[in-house]
Formats: sequence, structure tokens, C-alpha cells
Amino acid sequence: MMDLSAISPAALVAALIAASTPILLAAIGELVVEKSGVLNLGVEGMMITGAIFGFAASVETGSPWLGLVAAMIGSAILALIFGVLTQYFLTNQVATGLALTLFGLGFSALIGQGYTGIKPPPFPRLDIAGLSGIPFFGRALLSHDYIVYLSILLVAAVWYFLKYTRPGLVLRAVGENHDAAHAIGYNVTRIRLMAVAFGGACAGLGGAYLALVQVPQWTEGMTAGAGWIALALVVFASWKPWRVVLGAYIFGGVSILQLNLQAVGVNIPVAYLSMAPYIVTIIVLVIMSGDRTSAPASLGRVFHASS
Repeated sequence: MMDLSAISPAALVAALIAASTPILLAAIGELVVEKSGVLNLGVEGMMITGAIFGFAASVETGSPWLGLVAAMIGSAILALIFGVLTQYFLTNQVATGLALTLFGLGFSALIGQGYTGIKPPPFPRLDIAGLSGIPFFGRALLSHDYIVYLSILLVAAVWYFLKYTRPGLVLRAVGENHDAAHAIGYNVTRIRLMAVAFGGACAGLGGAYLALVQVPQWTEGMTAGAGWIALALVVFASWKPWRVVLGAYIFGGVSILQLNLQAVGVNIPVAYLSMAPYIVTIIVLVIMSGDRTSAPASLGRVFHASS
């Protein structure tokens, strides 16, 4: 018997925000990478690598914070390998990104063999006295862990960096016309490598959040396509930071809603409900990303330094 009254709106919103956080972190990092003119399809591989690095470090040290740091460093190093291959050896960005994902999936499975079934140390939540007890808003918005709020602050920081700072303007200039940026003296390769490392660190943080907070456990292949969704959200957002938040919350909302509908016994086959988040993402992507003029003009193009 279907009972929709069993679904709490506040709990639904809280779960939506938490479910969206890994994708949001990975997508905002990839947005910066693509703003520099680099297309890295290895987000899935970096996320799963961050998940196992963060999980392993957290279990071994007993500190979830050290786990997050290890995840960011490990995924940033993996991203820099991609950066060196594509920027110095001029390998194809699409093929190299796909190889990065395949490597990350296999490497994480190898490292994670000894961590299946282990619980990581609990991650602390932001506890502001009295606020979490506010009707609806306390449960929905003010009872999350630190990383949820960090993800929003990170989006704000990226937006401000790209729009109002000189280094952000330089990054955008490199992404729009790398030859012109090189001609006036900017080190295009170095700027792109820094952007790629930042994107890797964000993807690693998203993967670690998934393994340490959202699940929390290690399961082989646990990202389950989240990196590909993050890539799609950057296009959906037209390379604008705040629209990445909207896209992530749409996907997270549909994902959580289908789980709740299954729980209350909605008479729809489980397979259709499970497909729903991806179908909605594709539909929204098609509707809102028809205008490709927002894409950085040098995105995916090989840069040959003339001197």
C-alpha cells in the first residue's frame, strides 16, 4: 500500500543535498579544468581513486580529515599525470581521459581488496546550538556535515575567482585563446596543469565524501557513473558555477525521490525508478545545453608553444 505521507519533506531535502555533494564537488572542479581549455574525461577515475585513498587513509589513521587530504592529493597526482601527458606529450585528451578512468577503476579495485566490510571513523557534523531544532529548516539545511557547506563555499569561491580576480581572468583567457595568451607572455601549460590538479583534488574530495560520509563503506565501483554525471553537469551549466549547483541538486533530488518512492511502495517497476535520475539528467541536458557558445573556444584543442 502506497503511503506518501511517510516521506518527510525536511528529510527529503536533507538527503537531496547530501546526495548531490559528491557530484557537485567533482563538477565544480571539472568546470575550472574546462575553463582553462582542457577536457578531462577522467573524472570517474579520479573520484573512485579519491574514494579508496580517502577511505584507506581514514581507516589507517583514524582521522576522516586526513582521509580527505589523502583523497585530494592522490587524485590531484592522478590528474597531473593526465596533464603531463596531454600538455607536454600532446596526447589526445579524450583518449587519455578515458584511459585515466579505466586506470582509476582498476587501481582502486586493487587497493580496496583489503577494505571491504570495514567501517571508517565517523565524520563530524556541524552542530550549531539550537539551529538544528528549527522546524523544517533545521533538519533540511542546518544539520549537515562540514563538507556539504564547504561545497557551497567552494562554488562561491570559484565563481568569485573566475569573475573578479586577475588569475581567474588569465585562466579564462587561456581557455578562450591559448595562442593569444601565450603571445602576451602567459605560461599556458603551467596554468592548465594547475587547473587540472585543482579539478583532480575536487573529484577526489567528492569520491572521499561518498566513501566516508554518504555510504560510508568501500565498495568496488561505488561511484557508479557519478563522474560522468559531473561531466554532463558542466555542459548543462553552460560553464557557469551557480548553474552547476542547480544541476547537481536536480540529479540528487530525482535520485533521492526515486529511493523514497520505492520505500513507500509506489507501483512502478524498480528498474524504471532507478533509471529516472539519468533520464531526467539527459532531458534537462538536452533542453538547456543547446547553446554551445558558452564553451571555452580552445576547449580540447592541442596547444603548440611557438617558443
